[in-house]
Amino acid sequence: MASQLPHKIKIGPGKTVCAADGAKHKKRFIVYRWNQDEGDTARLDTFEIPVDACGPMVLDALIYIKNRIDSTLTFRRSCREGICGSCAMNIDATNTLACIRTIQECPEEIRIYPLPHLPVIKDLVPDMTHFYAQYTSIKPWLQTHTPAPPDRERLQSPEERERLDGLYECILCACCSTSCPSYWWNEDRYLGPATLLQAYRWIVDSRDENTGERLDDLEDPFRLFRCHTIMNCTSTCPKQLNPARAIAEIKQLMVNRTL
Repeated sequence: MASQLPHKIKIGPGKTVCAADGAKHKKRFIVYRWNQDEGDTARLDTFEIPVDACGPMVLDALIYIKNRIDSTLTFRRSCREGICGSCAMNIDATNTLACIRTIQECPEEIRIYPLPHLPVIKDLVPDMTHFYAQYTSIKPWLQTHTPAPPDRERLQSPEERERLDGLYECILCACCSTSCPSYWWNEDRYLGPATLLQAYRWIVDSRDENTGERLDDLEDPFRLFRCHTIMNCTSTCPKQLNPARAIAEIKQLMVNRTL
């Protein structure tokens, strides 16, 4: 089970590992390290690596560090193609995916932290339990009352299908929600940009027959309306989606049904 880091946790200097003499094209990776078994003090370890010896992405550098320098470094990764969202982390003060952030576009000194606000399990691994529980709460599956046609799937027109563009591509990496100050302050009740974008995806699906119930579930001062349109979510989304727009569209639907 994950431990929530203490509010006044101390972050001290960690170890520094320099690249071998004669190495060219070196960059320094300053990586957040914390292990609940080692107490309440985190540290920042510095790894200087020859970037020519690894792949082009920040994730490649982390894998290089784990394989060749420090096997205790802990992080998540899976697809390495910007599809699964596993390697979401804060790189140079921006929430993004390590597998699509190139080393070349980073400064000479690259700072890497876990996603902000979430409890930390170890090093760069956040606890996503609450985030996924919120996602589950919006019932992210097709809800219908009429039986499906016996000889075909439930059909959509091209225009109805097009309404899902910019919504279904969300990979639930949590970059947007963990960049949102409203979510930091009210994560126990505010659903956050990622979950609300997913909620809108099902609200506008022409095949779903529970639109009214879905809107009823969001009719709450916190679950939806705690959004203050700060726009951090849209700015940081690694898939170039627009959660802020989806939230605004839900609010408009709320207004329209009261008219």
